[in-house]
Amino acid sequence: MTRKVKIIKKKTKRFPRFESDKLKTIKSSWRFPRGIDNRSRRRYRGAPLLPNISYGSSRKTRHMLQNGLFKFIVNNSRDLDVLLLHQKKYAAEIGHAVSNKTRIKIREHAAQLGVKLTNGKARSRKLIAFFSLLDYEKFSDVKLNILNIEISIDFG
Repeated sequence: MTRKVKIIKKKTKRFPRFESDKLKTIKSSWRFPRGIDNRSRRRYRGAPLLPNISYGSSRKTRHMLQNGLFKFIVNNSRDLDVLLLHQKKYAAEIGHAVSNKTRIKIREHAAQLGVKLTNGKARSRKLIAFFSLLDYEKFSDVKLNILNIEISIDFG
């Protein structure tokens, strides 16, 4: 899928807090300078720039992913039904607190509907790595079924 509009980020660097590089007690997270004689607040030449609306990204491409789609966070398989008519504009992303069992259901439902998942394989890799590190003495071989791919691990 190709995007029609080129994404242009006007400013990607962060705005540091005034004199946060000189003083250890001042963190770099942005705060507006409020001093009556502050060079930055008065916008003197050579002083650090202040953030303003002109640095914002284009409204058409704001929050757009690299593939030209927008992110839609999904927490269960029913949330995917919303994207049924909007597959060319939105891509689903599974929420961070969703269990493995629900993730598998979401993946299967997304494959049926033809909805693109941005983090489709997120926890399955971790699960496979976890089971491969376990030392099973009672079982000679364990079979996992993740994403309809049967994985057999032989410990004997």
